[in-house]
Amino acid sequence: MEYPNDKTLFEVMKDKLYTGVICDSMDEIGCRNQAMHESIRPIHTDMIIVGRAKTILAADVYYIHDNPYEMEINALDSIKPGEVAVVCTNQSKNNGIWGELLSTATLMRGGTGAIVEGLIRDTKQILKLDFPVFCTGFKPVDSKGRGIVIDYDCPVVVGGIQVYPGDVIFADIDGVAVIPKALVEQVVSNALDKVERENHTRRELQEGKLLKDVYEKYGVL
Repeated sequence: MEYPNDKTLFEVMKDKLYTGVICDSMDEIGCRNQAMHESIRPIHTDMIIVGRAKTILAADVYYIHDNPYEMEINALDSIKPGEVAVVCTNQSKNNGIWGELLSTATLMRGGTGAIVEGLIRDTKQILKLDFPVFCTGFKPVDSKGRGIVIDYDCPVVVGGIQVYPGDVIFADIDGVAVIPKALVEQVVSNALDKVERENHTRRELQEGKLLKDVYEKYGVL
């Protein structure tokens, strides 16, 4: 099925899908390593992120640059509606690179969330914004003199997965899945089909039918 725009596609995905069925659908077409490391977790269990990857690359530093936020500001101001900030810090534990103001800026640009393989701060304020953020932990210190954004809209490796600008990110309590942009419609179509078969399977199991018989009928487990 073709979708008229990303907004419609993402609404369908958020309403009907979850990371497990998305990963299963990618398994079926040979993309078996598209889930980020389990260390990247939502700051609230109900948070779901769907959107196109807006990749951001950061590195540790040990002195204060003349313009420490210049590239970071440029990256955030260029976020488009439906994009997810995907931040590569090279697994840094040096600073809380993401916080309330970056969340606010992303939200106001129409961004749908942030995936940070690194530490964040201002968590209480981010929760009040109801802005979905996934990260590896928390640290209250600023990035100034500790970390700096060096590039954006470039390939990055986050959570062990290479992410390209425009790939589709789907994240929920079970983890973060990365759908290569060329495969999105195929993966979503397969996932919706599997959800339908799962619904039939669940109903028949609740009716007391044997798992063996139901599996033979619908082929999902």
